[in-house]
Amino acid sequence: MILVITPELIVPNETDCINQMFQEGLYLLHIRKPWISRNEMIGFITQIDDSFHSQLVLHTHYDLGKEYQISRFHFREIDRKEEAFKTFAEENMISTSVHDITTYNTLDKVWEYAFISPFFPSISKKGYGLDSTIKEEVKHRNNPDVKLIALGGINQDNIHEVFESDIDGAALLGAIWESEEPLKVFRKCRNVLMS
Repeated sequence: MILVITPELIVPNETDCINQMFQEGLYLLHIRKPWISRNEMIGFITQIDDSFHSQLVLHTHYDLGKEYQISRFHFREIDRKEEAFKTFAEENMISTSVHDITTYNTLDKVWEYAFISPFFPSISKKGYGLDSTIKEEVKHRNNPDVKLIALGGINQDNIHEVFESDIDGAALLGAIWESEEPLKVFRKCRNVLMS
């Protein structure tokens, strides 16, 4: 499965591009916009076709889930430690982020999946992940309850390596949004997965 994470700041034609990616088989979209207000988030969500709302994952403004039939929520590592997710866990799908396999292996089955990053050196955060050992650490995965999604530096040239590892999916961020043609990059990544 391929997931896409939004850039932190709104980019031109972003929601048009998101609707097209959904039409072409995008599995889930993580809306990660930590700086936008509740009203800006409402504006953003309403520009995404209603039929795709069930495939949206909120990182903030969780209360909007009920209004827009969104039942997927992502919690950062810090939120997990504060157990802020517990009120959402019963009726919704929740995901989280980890930065090492040891932490991932301790997650309980309340989590649908976890991002592990950086898998490759980051595209959007220059210099981040240059000395990452995540790709090797994945061999020590022993958590059968939580899907593992690779994040960080994934593009059409290396996505095949993700799926050759013991990984359940890939999350795209920089490859999509740092590109002049985000949809084309998404198609290429999806085609690698399908071939």
